[in-house]
Amino acid sequence: MKTKLFILFQHIVPQHLLSRLVGKIADCTTPWVKNTFITQFAKKYRINMQDALIEEPTDYPSFNAFFTRALKDDVRPIDHEIASIVSPADGAISQIGNIDHGRIFQAKGRGYGLSTLLGGYEHLATPFKNGYFATIYLSPRDYHRVHMPIKGTLIETVYVPGDLFSVNQTTAENVDQLFARNERLVTIFDTEAGPMAMVLVGAMVVAGIETVWSGQEAPVIKKPVLTHFTPQISDPIIIDKGDEMGRFKLGSTVVLLFGPDAISWVEQLKAESPVKLGERIASMPVDLDTDTSTETSTDAPLEHA
Repeated sequence: MKTKLFILFQHIVPQHLLSRLVGKIADCTTPWVKNTFITQFAKKYRINMQDALIEEPTDYPSFNAFFTRALKDDVRPIDHEIASIVSPADGAISQIGNIDHGRIFQAKGRGYGLSTLLGGYEHLATPFKNGYFATIYLSPRDYHRVHMPIKGTLIETVYVPGDLFSVNQTTAENVDQLFARNERLVTIFDTEAGPMAMVLVGAMVVAGIETVWSGQEAPVIKKPVLTHFTPQISDPIIIDKGDEMGRFKLGSTVVLLFGPDAISWVEQLKAESPVKLGERIASMPVDLDTDTSTETSTDAPLEHA
């Protein structure tokens, strides 16, 4: 009964209005407002501030600054072995496996279409058919910056407007096509493992998704917005493995996609497995000619292009 009421609430509540209101509060810099929300949140979710670059919660200028806090340089070592693919974030595996004939498994018999996830663009979906996917859920207590699993050059992005359902396990088990109906930012990279998609999925009360190349991602237009990044026209956007590529202002999920025969997931990973930024989650074929990236800080500041 409790689950049904939770799902019903999400269907009837004005999701975008609620998220905008929460976003205003999260950006508030009035000390008593932001300190109240920060301290209550840190207490409720038992936030580990020892890993944070700034350890005192009330030293942050706003709740959003606290929520997207940077980590100390040494707390998330990046696996820089040539063939390794690393976790892009702290969180837990929601689901992991193969993309079967253009379908991605969600939970308890539910799934969604690869093309739908990528904004309906077939040319983006084709390289990933019969490939591999991993869905990583970032809980409220997790670090909320997203980093590169492998060095890549940005090729295309699609901003897809949509719903703002919660993305926790309960909702995943009860809302059809959850990750393909929520607001999301699709990013396509060219990597040593071939094409890679990183889909940053918004959720209820998520106040925004930001990237290191353009800042806040929220076009006013209410239809998918496809953006091409052509190296011949502008300087290529190349991000090393372990470097920040974006962040969530309040919660959410990352869906990783790779093509057929491109990688193999670490065998021990399954639904609900915890993951940490920088840990190996997959490997490329050992004979693949890859580029050895030098180690970089995982706490690079967000720079807007």
